[in-house]
Amino acid sequence: MWQTVRQELYPQGLEIVTVALDTLGEKALPFIEAANPTHPSLIDAGHLVDELFGFVNVPCGVWIDEEGIIVRPPETAAPPSTPRPTPPLPDNAPAYVLEARAEANKIRREPEKYMAALHDWVAKGAKSRYALPPEEVLARSKPRPIEEALGAAHFELGQYLYRQGQTDLATGHFRQAHRLQPDNWTYRRQAWSMVTPGQGPTAVYDSDWLNDVRKIGGGENYYPPLDMD
Repeated sequence: MWQTVRQELYPQGLEIVTVALDTLGEKALPFIEAANPTHPSLIDAGHLVDELFGFVNVPCGVWIDEEGIIVRPPETAAPPSTPRPTPPLPDNAPAYVLEARAEANKIRREPEKYMAALHDWVAKGAKSRYALPPEEVLARSKPRPIEEALGAAHFELGQYLYRQGQTDLATGHFRQAHRLQPDNWTYRRQAWSMVTPGQGPTAVYDSDWLNDVRKIGGGENYYPPLDMD
């Protein structure tokens, strides 16, 4: 999807860099290889991008101008998707899978609004109304209280222990990261997917994707609305 956007806008001066957040890298790599992108496509095994920029969910994007200045802080960045039918679930699919699919179908992504703003910025540069001045970028950027800094430290330590095969110790640190920054979906989804591909209920964590989405009011609230005003 981003490959199509890159092909269109690269001649006009835009470069796209995609980063997959995957502690082990093994799940993201086949998708990157299958897409065969011409733009830089990276795997962030240490989750440094979300730590440095403040990402709490994916897809998320940051706009950086030619001078290396951030002109839009992290926000939901959904590219236009290629229309294709959703694969039907088998008749004997577990109830959790059916309910998770239904909740996921409610997620608001707003790709048309995002892409219209991106095209405007590429065409007009600093004169685009979507390129924010530094004070507005700071105003929209989330502060980082001590709890989030500690959560990042716990998450990093959890990743290290997991790679060393000490999964029980890693789980404790992942739990602490979830507690300290409860709105960070990248932390939660990474830990859940290490236990079960479907990110469903397990004996390891007292949370899962579907039930946590329901706690915030459903898929409609999974991403905050885009603020393009």
